[in-house]
Amino acid sequence: MTDTPPSPSPLPCLYIVGLGPGAANQITPQATAALAQATDLIGYGPYVARAVAGPDVVRHATDNRVELERARHALELAQAGRRVAVVSGGDAGVFAMASAVFEAIDHGPVAWRDIDVRVIPGVSAVLAAAARLGAPLGGDFCVMSLSDNLKPRAVVHDRLRAAAGAGFVIALYNPRSKARPGQLAEAFDVLRAVLPGTVPVAFARAIGRPDERVILHDLTHADPEQVDMSTLVLIGCERTHLIDRPHGQPWLYTSRRVDPS
Repeated sequence: MTDTPPSPSPLPCLYIVGLGPGAANQITPQATAALAQATDLIGYGPYVARAVAGPDVVRHATDNRVELERARHALELAQAGRRVAVVSGGDAGVFAMASAVFEAIDHGPVAWRDIDVRVIPGVSAVLAAAARLGAPLGGDFCVMSLSDNLKPRAVVHDRLRAAAGAGFVIALYNPRSKARPGQLAEAFDVLRAVLPGTVPVAFARAIGRPDERVILHDLTHADPEQVDMSTLVLIGCERTHLIDRPHGQPWLYTSRRVDPS
């Protein structure tokens, strides 16, 4: 089943498409319909490779750190009359290409503001991981990127302290890379100064894909060496609980109720 194709626009049109976390059955019908209309796909190489589109589509695969250049290229192609789909894993609006495209428009030629930009939502990694774990996002939560490419590391640590102190469940994107192997260990040190060591921690890697892996720890014993850039790290709060099961992985959930202090 596919969604009704987006209605044609008299303006140049550009789709920004979230491909979901990776499993074929987790891409939305709306995203499938947009990809089917595209003449050009633009994005990070692995995402462009797994996007299903027509046989004549032109695939423009680029490296991971050229988001603005990629966005400008997409806008130039759209303005020239191509039907362009900019693809991202998960949801394109969560630490992905939607922000880069709008940043390029904000600082680019006025003519780009006449392009009909349509953001197609996708299943974000944090939602796929939460569904696999149980209901860890049942209360208030926040989503952060540990990358310090675009913000100072001190800001990352300040935000971690604030989120932990406020009682949020915290989901971490970009937790650990070859260029920054120590960033997750530093984050855990920051959190251990605020949270009890018994708070549950989950490492959810490649959810929905053949190499999926889920590891449960508490904050005291969470080992950053078990994490890579394909892992979503989720740190619970004092209202996050494990339900042990006689057969199968424990369920993880966060209580909806916050008692008055």
